[in-house]
Amino acid sequence: MIKSMTGFGRCEFADGERKFTVEMKGVNHRYLDVNIRMPKKLNFFETSIRSLLKQSVSRGKVDIFITYEDLSEGQAVLKYNASMAKEYMERLREMEEQFGLDNDVRVSTLSRYPEVLTMEEQALDEEEIWNCLKKAIEGAIAQFVETRTLEGENLRRDIIDKLDGMMELVDFIEVRSPQIIAEYREKLEEKVKELLQDTQIDDSRIAAEVVVFADKICTDEEVVRLKSHISHMKDVLLSDEAGIGRKLDFIAQEMNREANTILSKANDLEVSNRGIDLKTEIEKVREQIQNIE
Repeated sequence: MIKSMTGFGRCEFADGERKFTVEMKGVNHRYLDVNIRMPKKLNFFETSIRSLLKQSVSRGKVDIFITYEDLSEGQAVLKYNASMAKEYMERLREMEEQFGLDNDVRVSTLSRYPEVLTMEEQALDEEEIWNCLKKAIEGAIAQFVETRTLEGENLRRDIIDKLDGMMELVDFIEVRSPQIIAEYREKLEEKVKELLQDTQIDDSRIAAEVVVFADKICTDEEVVRLKSHISHMKDVLLSDEAGIGRKLDFIAQEMNREANTILSKANDLEVSNRGIDLKTEIEKVREQIQNIE
């Protein structure tokens, strides 16, 4: 199935105690380049997230954004450090005796001393968190792949339309080539008659000159190869083969090479114009192919 490398996916999942929001977007890239932004407490899931994505995506630059909300009431607890409070009180009594001061420390004062009361987050249950996070990621990936598939189908139709137009240009060049040779022979004979007037024309010399000209402008091989490349690209586009982007790009390069040769041999305005049109369409196809996974 043909897929574009451009896409977007989003999914939210909550299980009552926690909520995950996952967004991902993709653009063109030669290889698979994944960038994940998420809370530090989820960093130990990065390898699992990448493995999950690779099951559905093979190429493209993919940015993944993950937000996490803990909805449970017991997400943090207040800890009392009794030994630290005792240490403070003992030191304060020593200061009272040494300097003859009143010890006016109240509980509210002592509680504000460093490390006496601290907020401590509860340990995360990795398995439960992963199960919840995985569902959010899978939902985002499903939507991401769906948008890439829809865009891929649009690309397929557009490229096939362009290939059909290219085939018409190649057919014109194929039909026009023999006409160019016939027109050249006719012009050559007229020119020779004009120069020689009543003198007998040597048909063999005319034929030899036409053969040399025909050999210089002959594009039969290029036309056959171009038709083959166009048909091959259509077959690949219509197949269910995955990851066809690189193959299509290679075929387009070969098509461009044949078009260049045809244009270099062109000795006719109409063929030259069709050759230029052909190169333009091939370049458009190559640009479209850059979007295909």
